Amino acid sequence: MTTQATAGRLSLAQLLQLRRWNTPTICNGWERVTAPGRRPLTNTEETHDFMPHLGPMVGYAATVVIEPAKPEHSVRTANCWSQYRRYIAGVRGPKIVVVQDLDKPRTTLAFWGEVRGSMHAALGCVGTITDGAIRDIDELTAVGFKAIARRLSVGAVRCCPVAWGCDVEVFGCNVRPGQLIHADKHGFLVIPEEDEPALLDAALFLDAAECNTVIAASHNTAGKPVDELLAALDTATEAYQAAVRLHFGHGNGEHQ
Repeated sequence: MTTQATAGRLSLAQLLQLRRWNTPTICNGWERVTAPGRRPLTNTEETHDFMPHLGPMVGYAATVVIEPAKPEHSVRTANCWSQYRRYIAGVRGPKIVVVQDLDKPRTTLAFWGEVRGSMHAALGCVGTITDGAIRDIDELTAVGFKAIARRLSVGAVRCCPVAWGCDVEVFGCNVRPGQLIHADKHGFLVIPEEDEPALLDAALFLDAAECNTVIAASHNTAGKPVDELLAALDTATEAYQAAVRLHFGHGNGEHQ
């Protein structure tokens, strides 16, 4: 049983439970509770998880746009870093910093390194999704700051944020400030706020239903003739589909 959400959003306990599951599992649940026909709000370009050993990350989007190739941004806004940090501090946590790098595909310098990662971790950020570059992955790992990025780089970016708290596009996906994100080595999923309340229960139900039917049947194969195995898989598939229809009241119960 999940705990009740606070102020219409998920509770910390629910977020911690979501983090125990990989992003494909959460996506399976999301597809059952979202509006019919809605396409997954996820990356359409390849991402790279440079800390897969940290597992999934879950948090609310804090957004920022950078353009390292134009150093004049720093001159135009002298105190932008101080203003930006105050924005980050005011975002509901846990936070995932979503960075749109306007220099792409020529993202030759890293926005993220040990210093910025440590500062953001101190402000309640659990990681970043950036279509630019990162460096210092061992040091970022040490502070528990997960990074999903386009590439690694040796050099650091000496730039300032161009804009923050705005809509951004990373890896072909639009992200709005405050949206819930689930991300891991497979990619990331942006969850509409209206789908949050039913998400965890749907994902847990589908995972249990798969384990009780099709996955168990697929593992229990020792010594079975092919005809018997095929019949068992058919029976398990039907049982899974029936359980899904009964639980959600719609759909054909297809599984992946």
